[in-house]
Amino acid sequence: MFDLKKELYLKIVLIISFIALIFAYFVEYILGYQPCNLCIVERIPYGISIILISIIFIVKKNQNFLTLLLILTFVFSFIISIYHYGIEQGFFEESTVCNARNFTENITKEDLLKELSKKAISCKDVTFRIFGFSLTSINVVLSLLLIITLIKIYIKYEKNE
Repeated sequence: MFDLKKELYLKIVLIISFIALIFAYFVEYILGYQPCNLCIVERIPYGISIILISIIFIVKKNQNFLTLLLILTFVFSFIISIYHYGIEQGFFEESTVCNARNFTENITKEDLLKELSKKAISCKDVTFRIFGFSLTSINVVLSLLLIITLIKIYIKYEKNE
């Protein structure tokens, strides 16, 4: 049987994931702040969580396994966020991920020159802050809170099954 308290927590995680993605796109497209490559990677777990939670609500099977996948998704989010925060603070050097561009398709030399003339956004440069905190530092805390919440949900599934 599906516990209402677990369902409420999953809905909260779903809403937080939607808000995080909508806010990231708002900052990028409406406010005009360009994200670095790691900022874009940090969005992926929120999209995955929306898909996994939707599957939990629609299929209503394998909820324990899907919750475990959600935990792993946000552990990935936490690790990437810690790494990105470390780059922002100067603890780590920028990796090739920070400066990588998509050159997988055939492009003309004019397109290549246009791409090279664009200013690359560095992972160590914080372009947008809320109350003095970078979005990456907020993501560290948010990912940790979501991991704790999802572990509680997972433990409830374990007790019920």
